[in-house]
Amino acid sequence: MSVTSLSASSQNYLKAIWSLGEWSDQPITPSLVAARVGVRLSTASDAVRKLTDQGLLHHTPYGAVALTDQGRAHALMMVRRHRLIETFLVDVLGYRWDQVHEEAETLEHAVSEFLIERIDEHLGHPEHDPHGDPIPRADGTVTALEAITLTALGTGARARVARISDEDPGLLQFLAQVGIGVGTIIETRAGAPYSDSVEVVVNGQRMPLGRSASDAVWVTPDTPESPAPAGGDD
Repeated sequence: MSVTSLSASSQNYLKAIWSLGEWSDQPITPSLVAARVGVRLSTASDAVRKLTDQGLLHHTPYGAVALTDQGRAHALMMVRRHRLIETFLVDVLGYRWDQVHEEAETLEHAVSEFLIERIDEHLGHPEHDPHGDPIPRADGTVTALEAITLTALGTGARARVARISDEDPGLLQFLAQVGIGVGTIIETRAGAPYSDSVEVVVNGQRMPLGRSASDAVWVTPDTPESPAPAGGDD
């Protein structure tokens, strides 16, 4: 069974289940799947049951949902399509990074594998999409991004932005306006008491970010290189 033989709905469910596990160790339940896809629990439960019968999911009543090897391969193919299309729209067609998610959601079901491979070749085989998400390779392998949320980083730290969730276009617009993007170096300071916020310093400018923003920004700690020790006798 190839991924193109699946309905767009089945492709969406497999991609959603893989995405739920990409950034969280939380067990994946039909309720989480329903919320991710944007359907009722009963609808998601029916889809999970059908995909389990097709050998694409593992699921026991009241248990977690997991992809089989074949299900994971199909999911990664859809993720690859989505992220390459996003990258193409930004790098070649001049879209903003907050405009591409919905376009890619539609186009990923219509393009051929030949077109996806030509896009990948044209872009020079990019490793990450405009939001910093790793792009799975044609062989189904994907390099996990070693990053933590800005919330988990804590205060008094220096870090480089590695990835920003694309679920909220408004947040992407705001971050672009204040100069925060993939690769940006930021420093953290304590936010106002009881504000559930963190203050970040970007290019010398301070600004508060609430929890919804700090949870969506993923960073890797950035430590300036230490100077080489001076030579001398022992």
